[in-house]
Order: sequence, then structure tokens, then C-alpha cells
Amino acid sequence: MKKYHLLIVLLLWLMPVNAQEAKSKFSFYGSVRNDFYYQNRQAQESSEGFMMLFPKDYQYDATGRDLNRNSKANLFNMHTHLGMEVTGPTLGKVATSGTVVVDFRGSLNGGGAMLRLRNAVMRFRWGNNWFSMGLLGHDFGHSLYTETVSLNVGAPYQPTGRVPQIKYQYESPYLKMGAALMWQAQMGSVGPNGKSREYLRNSGIPEMAVKAEVRNPEGSLLGTVIHFASIKPRLESDEGFKVNERVNGLTLQLYGRYQKGLFTIAGKTMLNQNYTQSNTLGGYGVTEKNPMTGEQKYAPLRYSQSWVNIMYGRKWRGGVFGGLIKNFGASKEVSGLIGTGTNIDRMYTISLMMNYNIPNWRFGIEYSLTQAFYGTNDAKGRVRDTHSITNHRPYATVMYSF
Repeated sequence: MKKYHLLIVLLLWLMPVNAQEAKSKFSFYGSVRNDFYYQNRQAQESSEGFMMLFPKDYQYDATGRDLNRNSKANLFNMHTHLGMEVTGPTLGKVATSGTVVVDFRGSLNGGGAMLRLRNAVMRFRWGNNWFSMGLLGHDFGHSLYTETVSLNVGAPYQPTGRVPQIKYQYESPYLKMGAALMWQAQMGSVGPNGKSREYLRNSGIPEMAVKAEVRNPEGSLLGTVIHFASIKPRLESDEGFKVNERVNGLTLQLYGRYQKGLFTIAGKTMLNQNYTQSNTLGGYGVTEKNPMTGEQKYAPLRYSQSWVNIMYGRKWRGGVFGGLIKNFGASKEVSGLIGTGTNIDRMYTISLMMNYNIPNWRFGIEYSLTQAFYGTNDAKGRVRDTHSITNHRPYATVMYSF
């Protein structure tokens, strides 16, 4: 019964609405979704396997056979979700609202059933001003989404993740500006103890982002996001001394979309410093070490990552996605690299996709080719003497929305 406790609590909370029904309005929505994929290699994955980040490098056994040259396939319904929108009472001239969304993350291949909180946010609006607090999409991903069939949604070229945040936003038909303070929830930064939220919590400083976007009523837009994060990898050195270590990262994003009739072209590019908390490549290394206390200084690796998505149609809607990521190393000499995919020099993905859309239903197919170039890191963390690893990934989905 434990795995159903969260669902029971949610339903009990929704039942006694009679005291508020004169002032609040509730609406429900959601989808039931099944996805299938096949790939010819083992891969680095996130979100329990449905998000493929990059194919794994060669790993040989005692007889010289590649352990990662093994196909993989799965059928899952982990993106089935239920959402509730609440329009609350006004507070003077301030309109209030809220959203709660949960994913039913049970798999069809015996993984069991469970729930994940996807969004939980309260909003206050006066005129063109919005103030939000809760769990919702990070602006690096939420600013502009891809239209891929797969749940990969363009990762690792497209940042992903929902984070607890406090956000102010000004929004008009032609301009959107905002600022946010963010913490980590479902995903954390990479550090000495693996992927964890503790490095940001121990820093005492939330992630910070500012955003500006211009757009038109037809859906075309152009925007930028600037993001800063500071983490503490350790509180104690290997020598047993208390240390005050930080890794700072400043990341810039530019994005845009042109939309005309049934045609859409969208793209995004980023300069990334240690942004491993968002299903992308990145990391950092040690630049200095105190010989007595073991306290260290760090420098982040610098990556560029970009994607382009071209789509056409309505009932039959298809197109192409392309992504590219490149490791430019650190600004100083580094050792002891920590991160995700730090031995990948560059990687690209090309995907072809087609959706068939009818009321309440969507059927989609996609084929993706990903090629990663592995090698050895030089003194600044750049990757040399590369060889390529290729992954082929057909994908299919069927979704019923309500």
C-alpha cells in the first residue's frame, strides 16, 4: 500500500472542496502515454532510462569483446500524468491560481508503480506582472522546447529539469522579462559523491537567472537567459581539514523561433559552465591544492551546445532535429576532472520524426542517429586523439490526452 499513499493523500485533499467552491474553480487534465524504443548500444541515461544522453564508450572484457555493444529495448508508460489547475479568489487586485501535476511513473515491464511530483506552483498576477513560487520548469529548458517525438526532448543539447523556485515575470503580448532564484530537486549537480543536491544546499546560494524575450502574436520570438550557480563540492578535505571550496559557473543561452502558418523553425545555443544538473555534459577540475590542508581551487569546463528543430504540418506534422555539443576545456590547467561526459570532445544527433494528430490522440515515430567522439583529456581538460561511437535509436509513441 505504501506506493499508493501519495495518490490517496492527493485524492483526499481534493475531496473537501465544498468550503472553497464558491471562490475557487478546479479543472483537471492529463494524458495516458506509452513509448517504445530500441537502441543498438548501451548508453548513459537519465530519468529511469527513457532519456538517452550519449552512447557509452568501448569497454572490453578479458577476451577483447566490447561490453557496451549490446542492444537495448523497452516499452514504458512513465510519462502518463494527471494535472489540476486551480483558479483561486482574488486578493484585492491580485488574481491567484495554482497548479499540481503528478506523473504515474510505473513501467509496463515490471518496474512497479509510483508517483512523481512534476509541478506544484502557486501564482499571483496583477496586470502584466506574475509572481510564482513552487516546482516548475527551469527557464533554460522552459524558455523554448523542442518538438521531438521522444521523451528525450533534445537532451543533452536541450537543458531539462523542474526545480523549486521563486520567480517574478513581466509578460505582455510583445515582451517577457523575469528573474528567478532556484534550488535543486529531482536532479543535482555532479560532485565527489556523485550526482547530488547537497553541493548547492551547502553553498548557501541559490541558482540565479534573468530572462528577456521579445515575440509577436503569431508565435515567433527571440530571447536570452543568463544563469549563475555556485556549488561547494566538499566541506572537508581528504586530510581531515574544514575547507571553503566553490565551483562557480556562468551560463548564457540565446534562443529563437520563427513561425508562419504550418511551418516552424526553432533553435537554441548555450555557452555552458558546469551545468551538470540539467541532463547535459559538463564538469570541473582542480587547479590548485594546499599541500598542508588539502583545500582545493577549481575551474569549470566550458561547453557550447546548440540545437535546431524544423517542423511542418498539423494533422500530419513532421520534421527534423539536429543537435551539437563541443568541449572547449577549462581556462586553466586542471586535474581530477569531475562531471558528465568529460572525455567526450564533441557529439551530434540527427533525428527524423513524424506525428499523426487527431482530437485527443497522437501517434508518433522517430529515428535518431547519435555519434560521440571519445578521447583523452589534455592539461586543460580538452579531449584529444578521438574515436567515434555511434548509436541508432528508433522510437514510437501513442498518447491519449484529456
